[in-house]
Amino acid sequence: MKQLFFSLLLLFAASVPAPASSQEVLVGMTDTAAYFPLLRGRRVAVLANHTAVVAMPGCGVEADAAGRVHLVDLLHARGFDLRAIFSPEHGFRGTADAGDAVRSSVDERTGVAIRSLYDGNAQRPSDEAMRSFDVLLVDMQDVGLRFYTYYISMLRMMEACADFGREVVILDRPNPHGDKVDGPLLDMRYRSGVGALPLPVLHGLTMGEIARMAVGEGWAKPCALTVVACRNYTHATEYVLPVAPSPNLPTQRSVYLYPTLCLFEGTVLSVGRGTDRPFECYGHPALRGCDFSFTPRPTAGARQPLFDGERCYGYDLSAMPMDEARALGFRLDYLVDAYRRLGLGAGFFKPIFEKLVGVGYVREMILAGASAEAIRARWQADLASYRTLRARYLLYE
Repeated sequence: MKQLFFSLLLLFAASVPAPASSQEVLVGMTDTAAYFPLLRGRRVAVLANHTAVVAMPGCGVEADAAGRVHLVDLLHARGFDLRAIFSPEHGFRGTADAGDAVRSSVDERTGVAIRSLYDGNAQRPSDEAMRSFDVLLVDMQDVGLRFYTYYISMLRMMEACADFGREVVILDRPNPHGDKVDGPLLDMRYRSGVGALPLPVLHGLTMGEIARMAVGEGWAKPCALTVVACRNYTHATEYVLPVAPSPNLPTQRSVYLYPTLCLFEGTVLSVGRGTDRPFECYGHPALRGCDFSFTPRPTAGARQPLFDGERCYGYDLSAMPMDEARALGFRLDYLVDAYRRLGLGAGFFKPIFEKLVGVGYVREMILAGASAEAIRARWQADLASYRTLRARYLLYE
């Protein structure tokens, strides 16, 4: 399983184009002058996963095969008092299935305890764990979607830090969807583990900006918060992820298609989990009349895929030009078309659909025969208000 996932990481790296700008984007982790002084002489905990890496030539830390250094290894090598590693969904190494319980363990390279926030318990550290450190350093690569869970783990840790008087320092990373803002805002009646704040599907924020907004709007308890910003970055900067953020987003194209295709997770269709192109295709055994087909099998990150061993018919988006995929944003056309083709009526949807889309009216309007354009019109006024709110918390142009 692990070997297959690392192969997917290499596939991800090979699938991305070179950054458009000649001026390299520097993530927060590279600005050691900004956060090392905040850690000296203090007990440090880290909320991070496999994405907390960056190329740092000359830093004196052994790099991986791709020339990248992990934050935990950097802190350990520099002699900081590292007391704990907290890990989000998919675990510290990023290989666990979505939503899987992940056991706490020990990091083999540093000997530091890894405390999983997805161990099947309260998804919040024990009092003993919170008393073990003074400052929490957060570094995870988000993908800019309300239903992507890393920001929710960050918010839970911020709440715990507020309760225990611990400082939070966020090492920011770019949003690969940049300044795209689209989709309905979460109706908090549907708040869940895949949606925690009244944000649109595409929120146009970095992790640092989400944290600022959550505290500023009173959605999270106030805590001592510092954001170490990216350099050479604006929300208009095209940013390709150097590492696959999770097992089923193995390519840059899958990241771009994720806002649109993730809604199929709330239906009877497969999004290609258990294939070599998750979130780059979709289908169903009864969706006949399509030239493309796929058969899901257990893979790393999808041990029990939907329709395991069954041939599904549908659509392959893996050859979509990268610029077109990047521009796609959040679309309902594919979903509405599949609903009409299958002819299952209300049986097309699963209960989790509202938690993903964030509101009740999308399902209702699809069942009533509304077009994708008519449904999109429904959230535009809320989106305009959100854009005004978002502007207050932006760290980047």
